[in-house]
Parts: sequence; structure tokens; C-alpha cells
Amino acid sequence: MIVEIVILAMIAAFLGLRLYSVLGRRAEHEEESVPTRFEMPGAAKNARRSADSGKEETAQRPQRELGAFPPAIEQGLSQISSADRNFDIVNFLEGAKAAYGMILESFWRGDKQALRQLCDDDVYDSFASAIDAREQAGETLENRLVRIEEVQVRSAELDGRMARLAILFQADIAAVTRDKDGNMIAGSLDDAIETRDIWTFSRDVKSSDPDWLLDETDEG
Repeated sequence: MIVEIVILAMIAAFLGLRLYSVLGRRAEHEEESVPTRFEMPGAAKNARRSADSGKEETAQRPQRELGAFPPAIEQGLSQISSADRNFDIVNFLEGAKAAYGMILESFWRGDKQALRQLCDDDVYDSFASAIDAREQAGETLENRLVRIEEVQVRSAELDGRMARLAILFQADIAAVTRDKDGNMIAGSLDDAIETRDIWTFSRDVKSSDPDWLLDETDEG
């Protein structure tokens, strides 16, 4: 009897190890990396996303379900779609929202390396100069993006090989500035401020690089 119990325990342990091994390998294959750049998903990424339950409906939703665009924007989006078959306005806006948060947070914490990957030269230089001035003054930011209330396409155009989309972001941001001694000198984390930013993203549609870069910022 004792021998049978020992044999059954060994079999159970063996099966448990096999199950752990299979599930462990599956989890490793299914794990996705956290995005650090703003890129348009290609066919392979769209196919992988469509396998996720419930997510494909949002990813594949026709752009007109977002609301009809003015004729000038419709024309620009049509031209971009014709030049880049992977372009989808729904996916683009989701990527733009993510990029908005990543760029703001990178600027607030003074991460120039991250900004270098997300912005063109002119915008990067402006952000870098502001970060340098802040560091020289010994100031730090404790800002927080509370929520993005609204995202709108304000313009879309294809100029030769270059696609450009201007996006309005209406967001609530809690902002605090501290001096070199850690004392609060401006702002409040308790009261979020409504902001309206118009950011323009651009990409060479003939390039193999899928990344869109922030190439202009303005207030809404």
C-alpha cells in the first residue's frame, strides 16, 4: 500500500512539472513587450491583435464610425491610405494617445533619450532646452496625466512622401513644480488643469521605418 502511494505521488509530481513547463513556455511566447515608440501596426501585428478576444472589433473598426470628417480631412486621409496600405485611422489615434502620454512623461522626468526616439530634431531641441533650463534652476516636475478626454483629427495631408496629421488632445493634467530643496513652488496634484494641445505627427510613407514622429506642437 505504501509503495502504491509513493508511486502515485511520483506520477502526480511528474505531471505537475510537465504542466508547469508547458504553461511556462506558453506564457513566455504570449508576453508582449511594452511599446516605447509610436508606430503604425503592420499586417502581422494586426493579425496578432485580431486573435485577442474583443480587441479586434476596436482595431478593425472603420474610420467613419468615429464620426464623419470634413472634406479636406477625408481627402488627406484617403491620400495617406492610398500611399500606405497599412494606415488605419483608428489604430493611428490609439497610437497617438499612447505617444502623447509617453512624450509628456518623458519630458516631465527629463528623459532625453526617450524623447529622441519620439520627436523630430526641432521638437526634440525645444524639449531638451527646456529640460536643461529646468535642471540648471534645480527644479523638478511631479506632473501626472490624469486622463485624455478627447482626441480629434484637425488636419491630414500627404505632401509628396510625407504624411502629416495634426491631432487635438484635450486632457486633464495635475502639475507640481518643486525647487532644488523639494519645496513646492507651483501647481497642485489635487486640482487637474484642462489642457488643449495640437500635436502634428509625420512619417515618410515610403520608408520601411513604421515610426511616426512628433514634428510640431501648438496650443488648441
